[in-house]
Amino acid sequence: MSDIMSGPATPNSEKLYARAREVMPGGNTRTTVYRKPHQIYARRGDGCRITDIDRHVRIDALGNSTSLIHGYGNRQILEAATRQLEAGTCFGMPTESEIRLSEILCDRLPSVEQLRYTNSGTEAVMNAIKAARAHTGRPKIAKCEGAYHGTYDPAETSLDASPVTWGDIDRPGSVPAAEGTPQGVLDDVVVIPFNNTPVAEAILRASGNSLAAVLVDVMPNRAGLVPAKSDYLAMLRRVTRELGALLILDEVITFRLGYNGAQGRFDIDPDLTTLGKIIGGGFAIGAIGGLAEVMSVFDPSKGKPAVPHGGTFSANPMSMSAGIAALEELTPAAFEKLEALGDRFDQGIRACFARHGIKGQVTGLGSLRRFHLTDAPLSDYRSTFAAADGAARVSALAKVLFDEGVIISGNGLMAFSTAMEGADIDEIVRAFDRALPAFA
Repeated sequence: MSDIMSGPATPNSEKLYARAREVMPGGNTRTTVYRKPHQIYARRGDGCRITDIDRHVRIDALGNSTSLIHGYGNRQILEAATRQLEAGTCFGMPTESEIRLSEILCDRLPSVEQLRYTNSGTEAVMNAIKAARAHTGRPKIAKCEGAYHGTYDPAETSLDASPVTWGDIDRPGSVPAAEGTPQGVLDDVVVIPFNNTPVAEAILRASGNSLAAVLVDVMPNRAGLVPAKSDYLAMLRRVTRELGALLILDEVITFRLGYNGAQGRFDIDPDLTTLGKIIGGGFAIGAIGGLAEVMSVFDPSKGKPAVPHGGTFSANPMSMSAGIAALEELTPAAFEKLEALGDRFDQGIRACFARHGIKGQVTGLGSLRRFHLTDAPLSDYRSTFAAADGAARVSALAKVLFDEGVIISGNGLMAFSTAMEGADIDEIVRAFDRALPAFA
């Protein structure tokens, strides 16, 4: 494996990283792209490929953490962004583009009557939580153990809990993700197990009148990219209504699962939806959408709103214009293609596992797939965490694949784009085929 791990020479990236260490902690500003012995710096992207500063070309099978559903250089997005760039990148005034993007999203998401924009998915979740608290007058939120919802303190609680800290399954602890998180924050977060319907329901009911909202991702990546069970989602919807709490659906990643998002695919109608990633066409964006009654907490037309919300670059016309173009390109036919690409990868990698005698499996749906080097049943965060040896091997394999010319997440997550064709998926599978024997 040492020959494979050596990888191509990257002297220019090494020099840039030396400069970066002088002005950024660890030479890095995004923990998720940090690499040893040094980071690799991108030069340009074309279609589904990235050329680095040393001119090595790799297939991008992650798309900047799932945000680039059309890959690089999509003609329609480029033309829309260029027109807006010439007209102005941002103004201290609204533009028609934010209305048009909202119309498209409201049309695709029946649960969304009104929207408001932010600059990231983290901000979207943060404001959704604030909206739920303002609307209900209650302090607590519930979230699933191991689910990632951005870097807002309440939302990242119990993101990476361990057996030492997570507590019993019928009473999971609220574990801080970042050192220094105030105990008061943790006290207002109710942690529930994912896909465990009876236990989660009991925990929610015990919270009673203090619960403002339940925050859920129907296919949380950090919890294995395992789809939620239908009875689990039905319970969340039923119990939140009975308790007078809101249901917040995090679709920052899963909106790419279908023309009507994950909520259309899973047949769930949340009170609030958070969006980001693909709705910006490659530009920074986030959005909160939901029922007009709930969204009214942001309404400034009658004085100070219950939840004041601004943001210098919120609803900036670059993100709005590129987002419009990106969504107009996401037709039902585009989603059929993405589904086929995901299925092709699934079949190819399973064949690789069998050919090399490796215990493995693929989770996910549509254009979102994640592979695991274990055949143990996966249903939630704890079952995924239990396969720790497999996770360490996946991380090592991801590094080998990078040197083999394929970019994936260190935990095995992949996000396919419309810029890909079947031949690109086959090339990815061949890279796996070359790399897997070292992990048998």
